[in-house]
Formats: sequence, C-alpha cells, structure tokens
Amino acid sequence: MGRVLGRVFLLLLLIAILAGGGLVWFDYLNVIDAKAVLAPVYRLIGLQPRSQAETGEDEFLSLDAERLAIRLEALELRNMEMEQKEQELVSRQDQIEQMAQDLEERQKALDERENSFNAMVEDADIRSRNVEQNARYLNGMPPERAVGIITNMNDQDAIDVLRKTEEIAQAEGSASIVSYWLSLMPPERAAELQRKMAGRPSLRD
Repeated sequence: MGRVLGRVFLLLLLIAILAGGGLVWFDYLNVIDAKAVLAPVYRLIGLQPRSQAETGEDEFLSLDAERLAIRLEALELRNMEMEQKEQELVSRQDQIEQMAQDLEERQKALDERENSFNAMVEDADIRSRNVEQNARYLNGMPPERAVGIITNMNDQDAIDVLRKTEEIAQAEGSASIVSYWLSLMPPERAAELQRKMAGRPSLRD
C-alpha cells in the first residue's frame, strides 16, 4: 500500500512538473497568457516576468520597422532609377541640342554659299548684258571712233567686247568687224589684245 501511494505521488509530481514546464513554454511562445499565474514563480527565482502587452507591442514594432525598412529600400532604389533616367534624358537632350546647332550652322554655311553663288551668277549675267550692249553700241559707231574707245579700255574689257562682237555677227550671219577694228589700232595694242584673246577664255566660259 505504501509503495502504491509513493508511485502515485511521484507520478503526480512528474505530471505537475511537465504541466508547469509546458505552461512556461507556451507562455514564452505567447500561445497562452500565463503571466499572472507564473509571475510568483518568476519572482521566486529572481526573474522579471514579461507582460503579454509588452511582448506583442515589441513584435508589432519589429514588424513595422522591417516593413518600413523594406519600403525605404524600395523607394531608394526607385529614386536611384529616376535619377539615372533623368541623367540619361539630360545627356540625350544635350546631344540633340548639339546636333541641332551643328545642322543650323551647316544650313547657314550652305545658305551663305548659295547666296554668294547667286550673286556671282547675277553679276556675271549683268556683265554679260553690259558687254553685249557695249558691243552693239560700238558696232553701230563709225569704226575709227569705236576703235578709239576700245583702245582706251582695259585689256579684259576690250577682249570681252571683241569676242561678243564676233558672237553677235556669227549669230546674225553677218561679217565681223573685229578684224577691221584691230587693223585700225596701233600695232602693239592690236598684237597684245590678239595674244591675250588666244590665251584667255571667253566671258561666257
């Protein structure tokens, strides 16, 4: 009988120990709230019991901090991407502006060349008309008077008039008076003009 009671007592003690350990473990895991029951035991062994509110608050604060850190990291990455794209856009804009400036300068140079060429063509046309007008005017004068005027011209103007006179005569199918004019000039002047006429291109060339 005594042995049976002893075994029962030991069994009950073991059950109490296991129950108390389980209670402490579940309380630690926050599965159950046994702080009020275990508080005297914690104080008996010199420990400060944690409250359920403090434990839950710490966990919530930890989760909020982690979520906040993740959001901040995502925002930082997004900000870095935006800054990189902004730099790329600025660089691209600078390239486009430089290209536009180069094209504008090239267009300006082309316009200047075209204007210069047009001015040269216009001057050449005006000169050609003036030479033709002078040739016709001189052709209608008495030869001696025409020769006096041609002799006093500079070499290029005289050559242009003589050539234009020949062109007019050829176009109209008439005889050219140029040879007669040259025969009336001083021999040195006539020879000089003939030599240069043979070596220089005509005005229309």
